[in-house]
Amino acid sequence: MNWITNYVRPRINSLFSRREVPENLWTKCPECGTMLFHRELSDNLNVCTNCDHHLAITPRERFAALFDGGVFSEVKVPEPLADPLQFRDQKKYPDRMRAAQKSTGEKEAMLVAEGEMGRTPIVAAAQDFSFMGGSMGMYVGNAIIAAAERAVKLKRPLVLFSAAGGARMQEGILSLMQMPRTTVAVEMLREAGLPYIVVLTHPTTGGVTASYAMLGDIQISEPGALICFAGPRVIEQTIREKLPEGFQRAEYLLEHGMLDRVTHRMQLRDELISILRMLGGMPAPTRADLPAPAETAVPSPEDNVKPEEKPAS
Repeated sequence: MNWITNYVRPRINSLFSRREVPENLWTKCPECGTMLFHRELSDNLNVCTNCDHHLAITPRERFAALFDGGVFSEVKVPEPLADPLQFRDQKKYPDRMRAAQKSTGEKEAMLVAEGEMGRTPIVAAAQDFSFMGGSMGMYVGNAIIAAAERAVKLKRPLVLFSAAGGARMQEGILSLMQMPRTTVAVEMLREAGLPYIVVLTHPTTGGVTASYAMLGDIQISEPGALICFAGPRVIEQTIREKLPEGFQRAEYLLEHGMLDRVTHRMQLRDELISILRMLGGMPAPTRADLPAPAETAVPSPEDNVKPEEKPAS
């Protein structure tokens, strides 16, 4: 047995051989190019620790950070027709749906949930841009109506996080009909006297901006979010003029009165809690619980008697 060949050489090769590193351990920031470790990025709610750029975040990740203890229950949404127009481009519509469901692990482009946020009961809805661009189809319309009906039934405010490329072309005119449907859902909340808060995230465009995304009692946006109906490139090509720097970004819209606040994602939860409790006439939010007082023994009358005064046994 040649111990150098059979033992020493494989041992040395194992020490110096290249180890395979999983691809999902690091994420490159699209703004500054910094390589971000996945755990560090997740702890910072998908916000770049170097330049504060807000990366995309899924509805489940958002709700886990939003609700107390990350605990929430999903609200059931009625299922629409699977392929009402038998639409087909390069792929059949059902095939695109199955591919999106497989890649995201979600049923559709919107998630509706209920729970408590800072001990404030709410109903929340969030769009998933990774699911076919967060496009607004019949399911999204049903989801917003279900969220509004649940909020009215429980007498809770509704908080909606928008992120969409607009209406879903595979559903044609049926997707455009969700604009008036969702407007009616928002009106239900107004008639019930319940707050409707919209948080616009990057990007919020098209028919979503033209309907429920801009109907909130209070409009909040994440920094740098693109918020528009038609995109800057389309407008430039139409009017043949160069647009101002930062046009249609959250900060630009805030300066021109289209938004109420632009809030960092790490501060958004506290701000939502404060706003909702003020609108609901509730006391100020509890920042932390004080520890329970230590139990102390109650002195008996005999403990106050001096030893010499105690009767002899």
